[in-house]
Amino acid sequence: MRMAERRVIVTGGASGIGEATVRDLVIQGARVIIADLDDERGPGLAEELGEQVTYQRTDVADEDSVTALFDAAEATLGGVDGLFNNAGIGHIGPSAQHPLTDWQRVIDINLTGAFLVAKHAIARMEAAEGGAIVNCASILGNFGQSQTAAYSAAKGGVVNLTRTLALEYARKGIRVNTVSPGYIITPLLDALDQETKDYLAGLHAMGRMGQPEEVARAVTFLLSDEASFITGSQLLVDGGFTAGKS
Repeated sequence: MRMAERRVIVTGGASGIGEATVRDLVIQGARVIIADLDDERGPGLAEELGEQVTYQRTDVADEDSVTALFDAAEATLGGVDGLFNNAGIGHIGPSAQHPLTDWQRVIDINLTGAFLVAKHAIARMEAAEGGAIVNCASILGNFGQSQTAAYSAAKGGVVNLTRTLALEYARKGIRVNTVSPGYIITPLLDALDQETKDYLAGLHAMGRMGQPEEVARAVTFLLSDEASFITGSQLLVDGGFTAGKS
């Protein structure tokens, strides 16, 4: 098992890509903390998966909450070896009608939240002389798309945040990479009608949207020693969506 005895935090771990990653990490032998605000799904998933998994209510945009998360990790796991920085929300709408409160919430969770959790993870990993972080960005961190101003801006920031952290901490034994999914069948897409979903599926070279498990396996790889010489990289898990874009 590639993650045997590893201690990993997964933010946004109660559903979608986060849940799939928690499940894959457990299969691979890791002990996992689900960090989420879903007090129904989070504890239920932890109970289902057994003693390897615990739930910690966490608001990634609140530094006190993030500090409490890492204190809990220290108490329950004895430290942190890996982090999947996955918590995120979406917003769709014309930029000129984009309420500032909605913009700020997307940036707070998707970008500032990723920074805060990475910041506290690195402090713990630096003391332990090593660790691995995977930040969840998106194909929309690489090119623009209409009506996704806050989300695209945040995810583009995550891509470059990842590169910066990788450069700063490579010699401390800490690897930092990004996984950038295409459109994945998760609750984030529940608000879309079937016609829109079919259109989005057709934009991928493979002619379909991805499954959460397909992203999860990429995350587990990047967190594992199999990716020991990979840092500052972006792994596109997008069914060929970006292959034809300049």
